[in-house]
Amino acid sequence: MSELVFEDDFDASSLDLSVWSPHYLPPWSSRAASAATYHLADSCLTLSIPVDQGLWCEGDHQPDLRVSGIQSGNFSGPVGSTVGQQPYRDGLVVREEQEPFWGWTPSGGYVELRAKADLGPQSMVSLWMVGLEDQPDRCGEICVMEVFGNALVPGESAAVGMGLKTIRDPAVPQDFEAVRLPIDLRDFHTYAVQWTGGEATFSVDGTAIRSCQGAPTYPMQLMLAVFDFPGERLEVPSFTVDYIRGWQVGS
Repeated sequence: MSELVFEDDFDASSLDLSVWSPHYLPPWSSRAASAATYHLADSCLTLSIPVDQGLWCEGDHQPDLRVSGIQSGNFSGPVGSTVGQQPYRDGLVVREEQEPFWGWTPSGGYVELRAKADLGPQSMVSLWMVGLEDQPDRCGEICVMEVFGNALVPGESAAVGMGLKTIRDPAVPQDFEAVRLPIDLRDFHTYAVQWTGGEATFSVDGTAIRSCQGAPTYPMQLMLAVFDFPGERLEVPSFTVDYIRGWQVGS
């Protein structure tokens, strides 16, 4: 038995800020400097990175990175502390303290995304879930989908990453793989994970692709973003989301 417990079809005139924060890991930067570029239209959310969007954590994060993302949770310690989510290097300190924010943070069930993307060779998109790190070990990752633009054969196939990432949680195994699938990323597809009792099964368009053991069982926030690693050639990558839905899976 399963019960629909979360649904966002993005058909409102504005983003639901009771669920989503339109800032990418703001403790290491600031809310202003990490704000996403996005719009809602035709019952879809589109995240994009215009060519004039600034770098995220400019001068510190290597390589250079631009990002537009939303996340369903947010947590940090005080300014100057090392307590924050997904630090990208040792010794990173909080620049802007964040109020604890718990939007939708499931600890199991079934999560489904329907989305399409337009990527250049230096960009990527992803839906992943991470612990809020309100306790240090609660930092493991369930990656529902991750696609790099340089891993596309336009109109023919895409290498879709999915699986578990240890990060700094020793209880979560590193079990991640990019599987080449005959899909065109520019078309809408559904990407999903069902995880209960520590087992996670990943699917694309209703077909199970791979399963992993050792998935986190603590609350996880959703992270949805488009990234750009700018070089000489600037792209305008975009990630268009039709819906995100979640079910509670019971016996």
